[in-house]
Amino acid sequence: MPIIPANLNDVPELVALINSAYRGESSKKGWTTEADLIDGTRTNEQGLTDDFNTPGVTILKHMDDEGKIIGCVYLQKQGDKLYLGMLTVSPDLQANGLGRQLLQAAEDFALQNHLKAITMSVISNRTELIAWYQRRGFSKTGEVIPFNIPEHNGIVKQPLEMLKFEKAI
Repeated sequence: MPIIPANLNDVPELVALINSAYRGESSKKGWTTEADLIDGTRTNEQGLTDDFNTPGVTILKHMDDEGKIIGCVYLQKQGDKLYLGMLTVSPDLQANGLGRQLLQAAEDFALQNHLKAITMSVISNRTELIAWYQRRGFSKTGEVIPFNIPEHNGIVKQPLEMLKFEKAI
């Protein structure tokens, strides 16, 4: 199925998918889990609804043949760059190329919107994830960002920091 923009009607399904891929026991089936680093939920319906209502934000969804959302990615235009976040694939379907497809869709979106680069931030000790993005052309910018999240987005188990990455388009 094609990767298309999600809408407000998708919020409940997106929240369930994102939380299953990042936090809790279900996330440990996949390799993108944050469960050992952060407790709680990654997002909630209010947070995702707020994202949809933020200017410049698009969330792309990847559906299976039955119309179930199996992946998504958060995109936000920031000047002449595109911020990419919350790249999510169902834990049961990871390592099958869906993440690469979503990343390509994000790059296509950036090109269609005449943006010059994609930026993102990754938790610094997520070495396997950093390596995955680097294999896809992302480079460290040298910027280190303190990792501070509101409690409704999880409870950090240890001090964390984010590394900023960028890829020219």
